[in-house]
Amino acid sequence: MNKKTIYLAGGCFWGVEGYYRRLGQGVISTVAGYANGKTEDPTYHDVRRGDTGFAESVKLEYDADQLSLREILAHFFRIVDPSTADRQGNDIGSQYRPGIYYTDEDDFDEICDYIDARRKDYSRGIVIEVYPLTNFYRAETYHQNYLDKNPGGYCHVNLQLADLPLTEAELAVPELKESRAAGGKVNPAMFEKLAGEYAGKQKYQRLSDRELRRDLTDLQYKVTQDGATERPFDNEFNNHREKGIYVDIASGQPLFSSTDKFDSGCGWPSFSKPISKGMIDYYQDHSLFRERTEVRSSAADSHLGHVFADGPEELGGLRYCINSAALRFIALEDMAAAGYGDLVSLVE
Repeated sequence: MNKKTIYLAGGCFWGVEGYYRRLGQGVISTVAGYANGKTEDPTYHDVRRGDTGFAESVKLEYDADQLSLREILAHFFRIVDPSTADRQGNDIGSQYRPGIYYTDEDDFDEICDYIDARRKDYSRGIVIEVYPLTNFYRAETYHQNYLDKNPGGYCHVNLQLADLPLTEAELAVPELKESRAAGGKVNPAMFEKLAGEYAGKQKYQRLSDRELRRDLTDLQYKVTQDGATERPFDNEFNNHREKGIYVDIASGQPLFSSTDKFDSGCGWPSFSKPISKGMIDYYQDHSLFRERTEVRSSAADSHLGHVFADGPEELGGLRYCINSAALRFIALEDMAAAGYGDLVSLVE
């Protein structure tokens, strides 16, 4: 048995727990409770006030050899509205917000990748919060297995959906296609048809590892040097609207213009194209379930994020999904003094 745990918030925990208990195979145990709040030992009446920070959640222990995390997430999307915050069904309040809370850091990338892969299925942005579990308190006894004990009780979830097999669309299975070797470099011409040729990379150099550790925050180092992913939505530039350019945090190499930034709803800064050809290197990435194209800065070889072919058609059809931690912003009025005066015309 490969025992793992994940915590799911999807509105009233009666329905969420009832749904996963009905799945059967692979589910070891479920516990209804309160997750990621600000107080200790909350009661149901405390949490329902909506000011404790807790979300009604279900602790799900499962055998990963029989039930994968991806299948759990696919079932979760089946029973929640991922594009609505602070409400699920008839239940309204911050305690009913949709969320996924993990205890295994290795789960984070897979959760984020699955959510990103499902974006195309919704007309509005996905607002499910993804955080490490900070605390969890078991709910009162009468809440445990509530629908088993009260078959006619309130439930915002259609439990019969648990009896239906998952589809390839729900699992976000990629289309089969000829695969390149993992880590293989990709011709940038595949992505940079709309990019101009405004700046060279010769004056931007990679810092030494010692300098990087000195100058970067822990998150900036992990993202750019170790290929980590920052949290969606909870990052510096996701909702940034100021005019200017975004440069590599490790070298100052210009990468993107605010002119090409758009709101994709994915939780990370999104751009339709790089500021110039030759600024980004592209690599095949097979580290997760679907094939992705990693983007790295050409001068410092910093990991930036990934590029996907699901951007707005009117902007060229690409979405450069970039970690804020890999970027430094230079405001339009500061560009000339900072040595980027030749790029001002791309922003004005």
